[in-house]
Amino acid sequence: MSTQKAKLWAKTLVLSSAVAGAMMLSGCGKKEAENITLNIGFQKYGLLPILKERGSLEAALKDQGVDVKWVEFPAGPQLLEGLNVGSVSFGEVGEAPPIFAQAAKTDLVYIANQPAVPKAEALIVQKDSAIQTIQDLKGKRVALNKGSNVHYLLLKLLEANHLSFNDIQVVYLPPADARAAFEKGAVDAWVIWDPFLSAAEHQLHARTLANGENLVKNYQFYLADRKFAQAHPKVVQAVVNELNLTTQWVSKNQDDAAKLLEAKTGLGLDVLKTSISRLGDNVTLITPDVAKEQQQVADAFYNEKLIPNKLNIESAIIQ
Repeated sequence: MSTQKAKLWAKTLVLSSAVAGAMMLSGCGKKEAENITLNIGFQKYGLLPILKERGSLEAALKDQGVDVKWVEFPAGPQLLEGLNVGSVSFGEVGEAPPIFAQAAKTDLVYIANQPAVPKAEALIVQKDSAIQTIQDLKGKRVALNKGSNVHYLLLKLLEANHLSFNDIQVVYLPPADARAAFEKGAVDAWVIWDPFLSAAEHQLHARTLANGENLVKNYQFYLADRKFAQAHPKVVQAVVNELNLTTQWVSKNQDDAAKLLEAKTGLGLDVLKTSISRLGDNVTLITPDVAKEQQQVADAFYNEKLIPNKLNIESAIIQ
């Protein structure tokens, strides 16, 4: 984009009273472009797969000449690697993955977020485990998905109990492998999020040692490739609008939402209904408070030398 065009784009940007209004271009009454392809990265669980199954986004973007393609990823870090290499332009992840991605120079922008859900992630142990407190984790093997929200949760749990990562044996495993290790007793504890948390509660009768309440926010963020967001603000706005409508539908139809995810996740309705009950009920633009809280996560990771450089979260929030 030339300097002249960039200035014109900035001048015509207006704040809408609706969700994602910060990305509306004043006076755009025509289609942005023909044959736009929106590649969306999603995971098996969350709002995006529900939106995918309902098909409402495709209908909403039809008039803009946008084709929607869905690309599945096992977790947030892998999804953002997809955004970094250009295989997706939009996706949903927790609060930790975009920090690692930004530190790796991924040119992403924060678009919106769901409300904080600190109880939707927890550190769990086997039901008959001798571990009763966080202090009992000294020297124990704790599994987690590196770079995910639970990475920050574990950091804050240890910090609150005057421990550090040096006091435990961290075992980095993706959710499926961590579940297997947890079941076999190859690890002593597991830090995990929904719906895997709900599944462990229902199926393994795992005991929660601590969740994120009063320690972390556990936001879900919607991010986009910066160039795509700047070039197609109306497309991004439409996605956020449909996500908001989806949250409203889910809040009133939790059983139906669980059924939509049952086959794809392989989880039972009871597991899904528990995890869905812990979902946030709206999608909003990034507020200064949320940006400040995300900066605190980034600073904590930098102080722990988990990322190589100090980040400016504000620079990655589209204005």
